[in-house]
Amino acid sequence: MKKITIIEDEAALQDALKKAFSGEGYEITQAFDGEEGISLVKSALPDLVLLDLVLPKKHGFEVLQEMKADETTKNIPVLVLTNLEESTEVMKAIELGARGYLIKANYALKEVIAKVKDIIG
Repeated sequence: MKKITIIEDEAALQDALKKAFSGEGYEITQAFDGEEGISLVKSALPDLVLLDLVLPKKHGFEVLQEMKADETTKNIPVLVLTNLEESTEVMKAIELGARGYLIKANYALKEVIAKVKDIIG
């Protein structure tokens, strides 16, 4: 079973994502802030990370940088799911190693699931 770690501080979205991905047969681990997120990624070693950027305690860019700098987590694909729409943010996330960048308001849940399936099956 493929594992996804969702790092998202919005409880309602976190729950919706968990239900949707669990229903598709994925095992889900969750974190509500960046510090908890990076430590969870290092212990759970998921197949993919869904990462919000605006997080308490540690920004999503910092989480992404730490993941890509760590030998054990650098190859885990990260899909950014955020409300930040600036092209500079998109470019920064991709430069830091994100596999994709989705604006929350522009994607339905089933489209997010389709993107994840494209990346990890």
